[in-house]
Amino acid sequence: MRKLLMLILLGAPVAAFAAGGCGGSVNDYPTAARADYVFACMQVNGQNRNALDRCSCAIDVVASILPFKEYVSAETVLRMQREKSLLSMEFHTAAAKKIVRRLREAQAEGEVRCF
Repeated sequence: MRKLLMLILLGAPVAAFAAGGCGGSVNDYPTAARADYVFACMQVNGQNRNALDRCSCAIDVVASILPFKEYVSAETVLRMQREKSLLSMEFHTAAAKKIVRRLREAQAEGEVRCF
């Protein structure tokens, strides 16, 4: 039992590193965020297995290009830009547009690679 526990404990950091977990890279996106992206993508591209595969691929590409923190920032800016209020005007600046442009570029790369 102790040997098994040691193997698990020693293997976990190696598995995390192999999966990209140590660098904050592709795997820094929570599962729920990936699922939300895939569900929205499938609504536009069809509710079938092919769309599931392509949309899953697309979020993987986005995640490989854009750190999750930047993804959240871009999604926040987009939501605020849709609002009709004085506060939303703060989200139409050049800096806000740059944040959204990075997301759009990552999404376009996902489309090119996966669709």
